[in-house]
Amino acid sequence: MKIGIIGAGHIGGNLTRRLAALGHDVSVANSRGPETLAALAEETGATPVRAEEAARGAEVVVVTVPVKAVPGLPSGLLDGAADDVAVIDTNNYYPRERDGRIAGIEDEGITESRWTERQIGHPVIKAFNGTFAQDILDRHLPAGDPDRQALPVSGDDAAAKRVVRDLIDELGFDTVDNGGIDDSWRQQPGTPVYGLRADVEGVRKALAEASPERPEGFRG
Repeated sequence: MKIGIIGAGHIGGNLTRRLAALGHDVSVANSRGPETLAALAEETGATPVRAEEAARGAEVVVVTVPVKAVPGLPSGLLDGAADDVAVIDTNNYYPRERDGRIAGIEDEGITESRWTERQIGHPVIKAFNGTFAQDILDRHLPAGDPDRQALPVSGDDAAAKRVVRDLIDELGFDTVDNGGIDDSWRQQPGTPVYGLRADVEGVRKALAEASPERPEGFRG
């Protein structure tokens, strides 16, 4: 599968490592230019590109940049991607630590991923946002292993969600369908499932216990 990754931080870098190791054709971009990704490219065999090139021909695109940087992504970000491209949003809104106050999220009360969809003009599937980056490398297990960790996945596009869930399964994790993007508040920062290492039943329980009230520490 051809996969474009936009953002080469902890999550983006480790997804690049694992997906390339699984044999996928991975292109990776960051905000500083492909020349700064030479070491990652040499390590993984991934192709370093500019952000506006990452989605070309891609069947899956991962957007894994700070929320405040999403509006600054290149226009036409998904031009040249497959018609049915699945876009994964791994982002989290941290208004006090990093992103500042974003009115569209705070004043409208929409989920972080719904806001991201509006910025990039394409539906997204929210996944990996509460996953420890090192776990992507260290905690993957075969399907059926009783210790296999599960990740929540939200999105409105059923076909794209299936692609993403299958990819996560290939990466070595189970998944729990958390409904649509308007339900993705259940996996935002400050919720019981955020950062949780648990199996399918544990993740389901944590999602059910979430409150729609954004915690004080995650408000702008």
